[in-house]
Parts: sequence; structure tokens; C-alpha cells
Amino acid sequence: MELEKWIEFQRLGDERGDLVALEIGQQQEVPFEIKRVYYIYRTGEGVSRGFHAHKTLKQVAICISGSCNITLDDGFSRLDVHLCSPTKGLLIESFMWREMHSFSENCVLLVLASAHYDESDYIRNYEEFLRVARGHEC
Repeated sequence: MELEKWIEFQRLGDERGDLVALEIGQQQEVPFEIKRVYYIYRTGEGVSRGFHAHKTLKQVAICISGSCNITLDDGFSRLDVHLCSPTKGLLIESFMWREMHSFSENCVLLVLASAHYDESDYIRNYEEFLRVARGHEC
């Protein structure tokens, strides 16, 4: 499985500034219907977040201000990815462990999700995630 999958968003702009538009129902770059949108901001220095995977949920993470890193893990390989562009979204597939860290002071991380919040979709224990991801679920 390829860990790092980027989506390029079209930037519209002129001397007044830039704009990125995502329109539901139009031809869009996001490979799923967006059911939930949230953003993370004011994350303190040295704080890490995430530490979970989803059974079915897919997400696109976009750093719309500042920067952060996301560690992706499919149960076999780990990759640290740097997010720092409002025109690039990181596609995070199902069964992908994620750890978000190294947030800059002005970081705003926007997340587009394929489903509404559902606690039963989370895998929050890394050892359990490894068992499931490697096909050894009991």
C-alpha cells in the first residue's frame, strides 16, 4: 500500500489573495462524499494528537495555515509526512494509523471525512491495530 497520497487543489487568485474552493456535487478532487469537516488549531508546543486508525473512514488532511507532520503507518511501514500547503491535501485511507505532531504555532489543520463521527470505527490501541492490519485478528 502506498502510504503518501496527495491531492492537489486548484488555487484561484489574483492581487487580492488566493482562494481554494471545494464544491460538493461538482467534479472534485476528494475521492469520497464529504460527510464531516473539522479543524484542529491552537495545538500547544510539543503536543501530539491522533494515535488511532479507522476501520472504514477515509480522510483528507489539509494544513490551511502553518505546518505540521503526520506519521502514517499501515502496519508494515511508517512514513513521516510534512504538511505545509493549503493547496495540497493528504489522503488518509482506512486502516492507516496516524500520529500528528510538530505543529507550528499558527497551524490550522483542516480534515475532510467520509463519514460522521462514530466511536466504533476507531482503533485506539496500536497493538490491536497491528493485529488487524496484518490480518491476524482473532
